[in-house]
Amino acid sequence: MSRLLRALRRHPLSEDQRALTHRIAALVLDYPDERLLADLPLLRTATNELPDTVRGELGGVLDHLRRTPGRRLAEDYVATFDLRRRCCLHLTYYSYGDTRKRGAALLGFSGAYRASGFEIGTGELPDHLCVLLEFSATVDLRAGTRLLVQHRAGLELLHLALRDAGSPYAGALTAVSATLPPLTERLRDAVVRLAAEGPPDEEVGLEPFALVDHTKVRT
Repeated sequence: MSRLLRALRRHPLSEDQRALTHRIAALVLDYPDERLLADLPLLRTATNELPDTVRGELGGVLDHLRRTPGRRLAEDYVATFDLRRRCCLHLTYYSYGDTRKRGAALLGFSGAYRASGFEIGTGELPDHLCVLLEFSATVDLRAGTRLLVQHRAGLELLHLALRDAGSPYAGALTAVSATLPPLTERLRDAVVRLAAEGPPDEEVGLEPFALVDHTKVRT
């Protein structure tokens, strides 16, 4: 039995609760379109199946989405996730930047998805956090959790960046982290190192992948 599987078997959240947390987080971290806003009451009801701490973190994000005008939500989302490199939702970016090594890491995500019969659209990279959380929640919780753990340092760096920015989206990252094994000292050191060094800058090797600019594709 793998170390990860042993850790998850001791996890205080059930598999259903971890999958539900990933599902809700995938939705609230996506672009706030009309469909998401219409589904907010259903998502709020779904959080009743979660423990108080996780429900509270996701509830804070849901409250933000509910009470903020749609236009401002869209502007804030683009300003947070599209215009701030420290808040990038693409997990491999934190370790590899835009380099050839990142291309190989992206292929690793795609291979894991294909092995589970999961197909993603052509408009998003496979390491996008919402794509990964959707995969974990609806297709293969174990494989999705393994990918989250493999890229935990980037996930935690995103979490810290959102908290430092005072973003309400930080609650969704807190909830996702609560579904994973506790952070080790080695992982904490990796987060500190990533924060200090930043990702590499070589902008090659990502074809045939392409990033999505929400300012161009959303109305």
